Amino acid sequence: MKYGDARVSTDDQSPALQLAALHKAGCKTIFKDDGLSGATTKRPALLRCLKKLEHGDTLTVWKLDRLGRSLCDLITMLDSLRDRGVKFRSLTEAIDTETPTGRVMWQMIGVLAELERSLISERARAGVKAARCRGVKFGRKPKLTPQQIGHARKLIDDGQRREDVAALLNVDRTTLYRALLQA
Repeated sequence: MKYGDARVSTDDQSPALQLAALHKAGCKTIFKDDGLSGATTKRPALLRCLKKLEHGDTLTVWKLDRLGRSLCDLITMLDSLRDRGVKFRSLTEAIDTETPTGRVMWQMIGVLAELERSLISERARAGVKAARCRGVKFGRKPKLTPQQIGHARKLIDDGQRREDVAALLNVDRTTLYRALLQA
């Protein structure tokens, strides 16, 4: 039996192109994950698909990067499919693991996909570093201003309980404790 797997990374993307290609390729059952990054391992539809596959079945994807972006995970998954007697096809890259050329092609494309992912990650890290150099602050804004922390410290020094001071400032006591330690 031919099974298809489709994935879109964001909620505003449409899987229509993938679904049409998978139907045209003869997939009778298609599993679809919406709004999930290829980097994530939590893909419920793909996991259901992998459990359903049996010896002689074919798993077809529209594009290799729809299955996953980590070369290690791709190789592990495809080796597992091969060991179980399940065939694999990627329509866009014309990869078919039943042929020697297809097996070499998916390995080469997997290497390039891993390189691309590494380059994207490297560029993102460089962008964050450049933003920090420009003074951009990342993360959540502090709940307490320096003035509020100073006022809280004075109240605590005057004998008020920390829990009461936290309630007065409308924050959790752990937030107050953390702010007092960091100030």
